Amino acid sequence: MDFASLMSKEISKAKPEPSSEKKYMKRADIEAARVASYNAEQERLQREREERAELKRKRDEDEAEQNRLRDEKRRRLAEESRARREAEQEEKEKERRKRLGLSDEPAGEKDDQAAAGGDLDDSELIDKLRELGEPARVFGESHKGRLKRYRRLVEISSNPPKRLTDGPIPTTLELLPESEMRVPDKIPTDPEGKKYMFRQLASYFTLVLKEWEIALAQRDDAVKQTFQGKQAYNAMVQSRENMRPLFKKFENGDIGEGILEPVVEIVRNAQKRRYVDANDGYLTLSIGKAYVHLTLDLIKNTHYI
Repeated sequence: MDFASLMSKEISKAKPEPSSEKKYMKRADIEAARVASYNAEQERLQREREERAELKRKRDEDEAEQNRLRDEKRRRLAEESRARREAEQEEKEKERRKRLGLSDEPAGEKDDQAAAGGDLDDSELIDKLRELGEPARVFGESHKGRLKRYRRLVEISSNPPKRLTDGPIPTTLELLPESEMRVPDKIPTDPEGKKYMFRQLASYFTLVLKEWEIALAQRDDAVKQTFQGKQAYNAMVQSRENMRPLFKKFENGDIGEGILEPVVEIVRNAQKRRYVDANDGYLTLSIGKAYVHLTLDLIKNTHYI
C-alpha cells in the first residue's frame, strides 16, 4: 500500500460519523415535554394522597367501630352488674322479711305504686317522657330508675315552685299593699291570722328597704363618696343581708313567740312614728338576740327616710 492510500484510510477513520440525534430542538417540543413530566408527577402525587386518605378513612372506621363495641360492652356490663346488685338486694330483703315473718313485698311499695298509678310498660313510659320534653333513655338507667324519674317529673310539674317577689329580699310570701301593712295590736292565735301577719311584716320591711335604697340613691355624688355616705350605704346593705334569715322564718312560720312579740311591738311603734319607743324595744330585744340585731337596725333608721 502506498503512502497516499494509507493516509486516505487514516483520514476516513478520523472523520466523525453523522449523528442520528437532532442537533437542535424546537421550543414547543421542550415545553410539551416539560408539561408532560409535570402532569405525570402530579398524577403520582394525587394517587399517593388518595391512597393515604383511603388508608386513614379505614383506620378511622375501624377505630370508631372498636369504640362502639367497647362502649356497648361497657354499657352491657354495667346493666348486668346493676341488675345483679338489684337482684341480690331484693333476695336479701326477701330473706330478711321471711325471717321476720313478713310478706315478700313491702306494703309501702304497694301503696306507692297504687298512688302513682302502678307500673308502666316501657314503651308507654318512653312516650310519656318524650311528651314532657325529657330524654327517653339515660345512659345506664334501668326501667325502674326511668319510672322513678318520670314520677319525680310528674310531681314537680303538678307542684311547681313558688314564685319569688322582686323586692330587695326575694320571698315566696305574697306582699300586701301599704294600706294593709299595719300590724294588729294583739298577735293572732290562729294559723291563718299569723300567716297574714307574717305577710304584713314582710311587706312592711320590703317597703322600708325600698324607700331606704331610694333615699340613698338620690343623694349627690359628692355625698355618696364621703366616709359618712359610704358608711350609710354599707349599713343599709348589711341590714338587708341580715334580714334574710328573718324572712325565711316568716315563710316557714317557725319564729318563736319570744321574738315575734317584740318584733311586732317595734314595727307597731315604727308605723305609729313613735321612734323612741321602737328604739327602746330594739335595745331590749337586741340583747342576746344576735340573729335579729342588725335586722332591727332597719326599724331604728326609718326616721331618716
